[in-house]
Amino acid sequence: MKFTEEHEWLREEDGLIVVGITEHAATQLGDVVFVELPEAGIEVTKDEDVVVIESVKAASDIMAPIDGEIVEVNDALADNPGMVNDDPLGDAWFFKMKASDPSQMDEYMDEAAYKALIE
Repeated sequence: MKFTEEHEWLREEDGLIVVGITEHAATQLGDVVFVELPEAGIEVTKDEDVVVIESVKAASDIMAPIDGEIVEVNDALADNPGMVNDDPLGDAWFFKMKASDPSQMDEYMDEAAYKALIE
């Protein structure tokens, strides 16, 4: 698993990159009440806003961590956005993407570096 300074996580799974937010980010946001996901099939570029997440405290954009195509979104979040608070590193992933350049993941932190960042 890799982590961004924007508190997103990425993990490779069956040749795709799965993207979500960290437990730290979910805690900082508070109770998530709305998630707007991108359309499957769209091409995105690194740092492009692709998800809008709203909580009782704030609205926030989630950016594409790498270039590629969104191939699947987690539709369960539309009906149950609170999943982001309950299981941010598991069932509450936002989207899966096919990376144009998988080496872009090398730019991000491992778990130890991310823990040092948030301490």
